[in-house]
Amino acid sequence: MKKLLSLIMAILMVATMLFAFASCANKEDTLVCGITIYEPMNYYEDPTDTSTLTGFDTELAKLVGEKLGMKVEFQVIDWGNKYVELNTGTIDCIWNGFTSNSKDDDGVERSEKVDFSHAYLDNKQCVVINKDKIALDSIKSAADLAGKKATAEDGSAGATYAKSVTTVEVVSKTSQMDTFIELNNKTVDFAVVDVLLAEKIVGEGDFANLAIVETINIDPEVYSIGFKKGSELTEKVNGALVELLNEGKIEELAVKYNVRVTDSLMALKTAK
Repeated sequence: MKKLLSLIMAILMVATMLFAFASCANKEDTLVCGITIYEPMNYYEDPTDTSTLTGFDTELAKLVGEKLGMKVEFQVIDWGNKYVELNTGTIDCIWNGFTSNSKDDDGVERSEKVDFSHAYLDNKQCVVINKDKIALDSIKSAADLAGKKATAEDGSAGATYAKSVTTVEVVSKTSQMDTFIELNNKTVDFAVVDVLLAEKIVGEGDFANLAIVETINIDPEVYSIGFKKGSELTEKVNGALVELLNEGKIEELAVKYNVRVTDSLMALKTAK
């Protein structure tokens, strides 16, 4: 009887080890990308169907996954919790129009918190107002925003800018799309969001009454992919990005989604 129990215990131990090994292998073969939903980076082609995820970052991540022999998974996160999600291992990278040349609200450069890939897209923040609430010609510079109420995505570059120019409350939202809803409801005076998103949303459909304040120019930004400090993935993904650049696939995606590849990435192109 004791021999039988010992044999059963040995079999269970081996099975447990094999399961753990398989789980570890599966995780190593999977790249989990932390994202939020916004066009043109990661969004649902059919808003009623969460299986239709598409966008520049979505397609680029899949192409990188193919290069690395990894399955790519997308996990929607609260942007304000992005560092927690990354450092606890819930996600392997932050891949969602992540501005790399900026500081967070705490004044710390983002590059001190994560390792960044090559910068791959140009972007900047922009100010959006509700024309039904505020006359467009009444806001021409950052100084005109001083006493006005703002909204921005929590933890975003837009939130950092909003807090630097207004002397009143900044309403934090969990996504950039929520800032448009807040602005549409006329509970705030302006929103600060990525211009790539604003150009897709503002002046259309339910947001026809919103407008970008073209006279306020905010410093240019670049998008990069954020990895946990010391991650081996940074170098691997950088290599894949350069391969895809040389194959012309990144430029093809840029044309498809009407975005601009950074000069710094284009300088790495070696293929004729």
